Amino acid sequence: MNLVKHVAIIMDGNGRWGVKHKQSRNAGHRAGLDTVDLIINQCIKHKIKFLTLYTFSSENWKRPKNEITFLFTLLENFLKKKIDKIIEKNIKLKFIGELRELPLKLQKSIKLSEKKTIKKKSLQVNIALNYGSKIELINAIKKIKQKKILINETNIDNNLYSKGLPDPDILIRTGGTHRLSNFLLWQLSYTEIFFEKKLWPDFNVNDFNIILKKFKSVKRNFGSI
Repeated sequence: MNLVKHVAIIMDGNGRWGVKHKQSRNAGHRAGLDTVDLIINQCIKHKIKFLTLYTFSSENWKRPKNEITFLFTLLENFLKKKIDKIIEKNIKLKFIGELRELPLKLQKSIKLSEKKTIKKKSLQVNIALNYGSKIELINAIKKIKQKKILINETNIDNNLYSKGLPDPDILIRTGGTHRLSNFLLWQLSYTEIFFEKKLWPDFNVNDFNIILKKFKSVKRNFGSI
């Protein structure tokens, strides 16, 4: 039985869900937060220690400005309204990505939420925000060169945003798309990948538990026989 320590999720399909239900794309993003709550609770129930959510990629700046503003405001309000519940559930928040490029108000909310939850130990939720794996790798190499140390696997691991985290055991992508979209390219080298047709707001507890069950029966060779 494979032990699940770390689950990563590409939460795809929020905007399409909103349009499908004759609402706005933004309504889909709002609905997706309910699914985030469900999956966080399931991770705690199954004693999964790390959950990484792809929230906003470095390529998502190409989206309409009003949608980007809505997403950032939605996250900011979520952090304000839910922080007490997050603390109560013993959840640690960690943000990964090029955070200095985000609006200053959001940066302040991020820093405050990380500070308030830094000692929590039930589950660490990593929120990939303005994240791109290629940028992450380039920055890691730059840091290694500045430190004048060898470029090897260990030193790259230690200079990524994900420093100190185990690589994901499972990657879930909802929305019916079969690609990684510049997400954790280095870290996913031996991750079991599950592509789901359902749009993210429709993904539910049963879907998540089926994936956990499938993962536990997978033979993981890591290059051996």
